[in-house]
Amino acid sequence: MLIAIGLAIILAVTAATGFFVALEFAYTAVDRSKLEELAAGPDARRAARARRALKICARLSFALSGAQLGITVTALFVGFFAEPYLGEGLAQLLGVAGIPAAVSVTAGTVVAFVIANVVQMILGELGPKNLAIARTEALALALAAPTSTYLTVCGPIIRFFDAASTKFLNLLGIQPVEELEHNATAEDLHRIIDVSRDEGALDEELSVLLDRGLDFSDTVAEQAMTPRVGVQTLPADATVADAVAALADGHSRFPVVGDDIDDLRGVVGIGQIIAVPREDRAAVTVAEIADPAMLVPASLPLPQLLDQMRGRHRQLACVVDEFGGFAGIVTLEDLAEELVGEIRDEQDRFEAVPVALAGGGWLIPGRWRVDEVADATGIQLPEGEHYETIAGLVMAELGRVAHAGDTVEVATSAAGEFYDEDGDGEADPVPRSVKLVVVSSARHVPQAIELRPVPQEES
Repeated sequence: MLIAIGLAIILAVTAATGFFVALEFAYTAVDRSKLEELAAGPDARRAARARRALKICARLSFALSGAQLGITVTALFVGFFAEPYLGEGLAQLLGVAGIPAAVSVTAGTVVAFVIANVVQMILGELGPKNLAIARTEALALALAAPTSTYLTVCGPIIRFFDAASTKFLNLLGIQPVEELEHNATAEDLHRIIDVSRDEGALDEELSVLLDRGLDFSDTVAEQAMTPRVGVQTLPADATVADAVAALADGHSRFPVVGDDIDDLRGVVGIGQIIAVPREDRAAVTVAEIADPAMLVPASLPLPQLLDQMRGRHRQLACVVDEFGGFAGIVTLEDLAEELVGEIRDEQDRFEAVPVALAGGGWLIPGRWRVDEVADATGIQLPEGEHYETIAGLVMAELGRVAHAGDTVEVATSAAGEFYDEDGDGEADPVPRSVKLVVVSSARHVPQAIELRPVPQEES
């Protein structure tokens, strides 16, 4: 009889423990956004449960304190009541079998202790925990009503212990919070994307798109623009006939400048150019048909720049630096390329791309940004405050303008797990350093640079 009572108490207390453990894990891990969707859904019953669950989530610290209190009380209950009943019953059973009293009492106590704790651990803790993790949303909804009742009935006791713990933490200079922070930062999202890609849950191309989307808001106009040295402009007194000839270079819009390149007079596009009758093109200047230039600061974030360009129905904006000088141009295509990568159409002329070199390494355009080099090669070059491109890195290392044949060696770090030195399709260890060799330069700036990994024994 005592054994039956002991087992009944253990099972009852274990069920209570399981409730508190499931409560703790379910409301800690549940997705609030899903609960909000259910609360606004058409199913009245589920909506009511979801609203109740959201109220519990809103005071999660209090609910977790209640769960811990319940787990502690049930553990004490097993020790004070269940184990003695079961132990005494087992001792009597062993005594009937002729085992001495001292031995039977000790053995009964040990066996009762083992049974109680094994049942508690498996059915009261590990089982409910795993169930709550696997069925978080369903369990949060199912436990909403009993949890609300428990927190209401035992509220005064929970508040007492909660207040005591809060006072203790305040003495340590720690401010407790009532609700866990569920907002993810951009860094958190990047880590999630990286882990999902590594585990095969995300396609490589999709993960790149997501990474680019997250980086978009942190990118400014200066980073996406075509610098002024690469911009084809038209003087204000150039004729429309001159502009027609310039269209052969593959551009569809041109900044119009006055006395110098910093004197922006406007922007003229292919539509305005071809709209001028052929017989008048030699007499009409581009300044007469140009639209006012859309000027934006170099520090303008790309999301704001995109909003402004869409709001003003512009395809091209002229970027000015902090001193008012013309820094470059940025187009809607440039903004799109920040999200999806290089976009080419029939008007684009061939542009240099990284070329794999025999024996390892690449031939890279000097105007490429450091992050673009990392995307293409898997090698992260040093970043600096005073340069953005690989050409700028070379000149920063040299401490002077660069000439063909100049070589610098810089340390590297991994930009991903896709560095493939020998072209066998498998990731290779990222070199500790690389040599950057200037192949050609123009206007004292490197135009093409060889990036060659330095063997480990040399670095």
